[in-house]
Amino acid sequence: MSTKFILGLATVLGVGLGANGTFMLVAPLDWYFAIPGVTTTGPFNQHFLRDIGLIFLLVSAAYLTGVMLSRHRVILWGAASLWLGGHALFHFWEVAVGICGPSVLLRDFPAVTTPAVIGGLLTVWAVVREGRADV
Repeated sequence: MSTKFILGLATVLGVGLGANGTFMLVAPLDWYFAIPGVTTTGPFNQHFLRDIGLIFLLVSAAYLTGVMLSRHRVILWGAASLWLGGHALFHFWEVAVGICGPSVLLRDFPAVTTPAVIGGLLTVWAVVREGRADV
């Protein structure tokens, strides 16, 4: 797969996650009502939403910085992907223990699972590429 495509994908992921984090920080109540299913997860909590918004901004910064600094790409993308993967697994856990029904996984897949999968694949690509550079 071409480096240009991978870096473009990482940029799109970083910008999207950054936009989400910014929305959470700037207008947490609007975010709470705009994102499908969020209102069913519990009452509005401005502090909590802004905390998570900060995490999304940091994850965004990790992907975007990794695009620019190839020597730090594996650690930046790896750390960001670990958080995204943990977030996605938490959604699966909620279904497994009966907190949510299985339909939640389909609803959340585009915004929760897809970024985690893309981030993981980007990180694997970066690890493989780094390994080839050492040869």
